Amino acid sequence: MGSQPRLIEVRKNVLKQNDLTARALREQFRAAGVFVVSLVSSPGSGKTMFLEKTLTLLRQNYRVAALVGDLATENDAIRLARSQAPVKQITTGTLCHLEAVMVENALQEWDLNQLDFLFIENVGNLVCPSSYDLGENLRLVLISVTEGEDKPLKYPTIFYSADVAVVTKIDLAKAVEFDWLAAYGNVQAVRPGMLVFKLSAKSGEGMDEYLDFLKKRLHESRAAEVI
Repeated sequence: MGSQPRLIEVRKNVLKQNDLTARALREQFRAAGVFVVSLVSSPGSGKTMFLEKTLTLLRQNYRVAALVGDLATENDAIRLARSQAPVKQITTGTLCHLEAVMVENALQEWDLNQLDFLFIENVGNLVCPSSYDLGENLRLVLISVTEGEDKPLKYPTIFYSADVAVVTKIDLAKAVEFDWLAAYGNVQAVRPGMLVFKLSAKSGEGMDEYLDFLKKRLHESRAAEVI
């Protein structure tokens, strides 16, 4: 029990430093005109396939790149490289989340002025990433139909800290008897008014609506800087 106050103090200091770094990153992103989207989810949600499809489709008309976090392997970065967009792996070791300083270090060799969109794929985890700001404009939380409808109720903090929810693998909804209305209701119970997309990176269902949303947000952010 005697060590608990010290642990709390250390955690507060870590989060404070992360927030300061994230604030500096956000200013860099704003100055460069790049729109930054972070993705959080549990393992197996289809996050990497979803991001690969996003990069591939956006790359036709926009300059895109991605950072991808993982505990050990570079498998996700190798998969994302198939989109032909610039991709860099961040290996976190024992950490179950990305921190702002990791993003800052990974971007040192990149010219942000040459990007329209930067995507940051966090480590597969619905707990730790909720506390760490990465300087992003938009945070997406993903759940797949194979995970069930109650994920928002089990992990409310990550849904409350995110801006948009995405239900993936919708092509499998019928096979796994996924209840879309129940899932949507659970999201709204945690975060009333939250925008929710349902889509399939494999079949393409719902991808156009989601991509149109991202494009609109990019142009809105740039227009706001002009005013």
